[in-house]
Amino acid sequence: MKKIVACFFLLSVAVFSSSAQSEANYDESKVPVFVLPPLLANEDGKKVSSTQEWENDCRPEILALLADQEYGVMPAGDFSTKYEVVAVNPKSLGGKATCKQVKITFGKGYIEQPVILLMYLPNQVKGKAPLFMGYNFGGNQTVHPDPEIIPTSEAQRGAVRSRWPLEKIIAAGYGVVSIDCNQVFPDNRDGLRGSVLRLFGVNDETDLRMNTGQAMTAWAWGLSRALDYLQTDPEVDAKKVIAIGHSRLGKAALWAGAQDTRFAAVVANESGCGGAALSKRAFGETVAIITKGFPYWFCKNFNSYAGNEQSLPFDQHELLALIAPRPLYVASAEGDRWADPKGEYLSAKYASEAYELYGYKGITAEDMPPVNTPVMNRVGYHIRSGNHDITEYDWEQYLRFAKATLK
Repeated sequence: MKKIVACFFLLSVAVFSSSAQSEANYDESKVPVFVLPPLLANEDGKKVSSTQEWENDCRPEILALLADQEYGVMPAGDFSTKYEVVAVNPKSLGGKATCKQVKITFGKGYIEQPVILLMYLPNQVKGKAPLFMGYNFGGNQTVHPDPEIIPTSEAQRGAVRSRWPLEKIIAAGYGVVSIDCNQVFPDNRDGLRGSVLRLFGVNDETDLRMNTGQAMTAWAWGLSRALDYLQTDPEVDAKKVIAIGHSRLGKAALWAGAQDTRFAAVVANESGCGGAALSKRAFGETVAIITKGFPYWFCKNFNSYAGNEQSLPFDQHELLALIAPRPLYVASAEGDRWADPKGEYLSAKYASEAYELYGYKGITAEDMPPVNTPVMNRVGYHIRSGNHDITEYDWEQYLRFAKATLK
């Protein structure tokens, strides 16, 4: 029965995606004239000219606005946390890595929410290793065909191996942590019933307030709780953990990095609407399309901007600016017009104002760089050939960027 339900859900998503993409605007001449909220200004209009003013006044205002009107607020409450190393193989990937699997169990009363971290750490690194951490879509075992990986779903082993080039990452001296996003918040309309939000009394839609966070906020929360564990692991350099995500999970990585400054850097791969792309451009996927198709991703307040992006009191460049002064990389694909590559680029460019406050160079050129020609300052960007995916080429740029910025 589970398989039938899963197939039906995937079919429903595919049908929605096909019809939504046919309704989306892909004509630059039809992009509305829009005005972005000034980044370096407080709510009262006072201009921000120092990092102190940014951190004490402007940044908290933007963070609170995004939480209230787009991503949602994580419910508060006490819960227990238990860590258990359930498997270790010091000779994984032909002896090049140590594979460690850690079970984190969140609990409250009769509720237990287990989440398994799949970790690969480079053996050639002496001492603590820096690493990339992000979610996978369909199960830890999809990351690599390694038979020792504890499955978190029924999906095929190694199904998305190309998205996680472990050997290349390990060879560069970085570790990887991958987590099944469905263990934190199942990626479907009934996901609340199996999510970590149950720990805080949110069991179904009737428990949601207008600004209660759903999947995006839960996923961001989960990344921070995984980072809590990594800070206790003697083999991990917890000061050099990079949050990374592709597509919807890129949105989650950005929201996690915006809230939790312990993340050393953030990489958003084709995160699109609700991620890096400017909403007011209404190009490709729009607020109306995303809130209709995935109403469980954002808080209910975000629905009020469907078809009404120009009334948004913020835009996504402000989300990106919250990462400053930590390194930020935004990536697009030439064939992924759905994610609005130009909107992603412009968002990174406008967010660079915050980086300039700290004396860093961000994105400065008005025009996008040519395809497959990365820009790597404190804010990095590339648009590659190909379609919506995270590829080995993307990872090569992220590894170069991490090496250059996280010294």
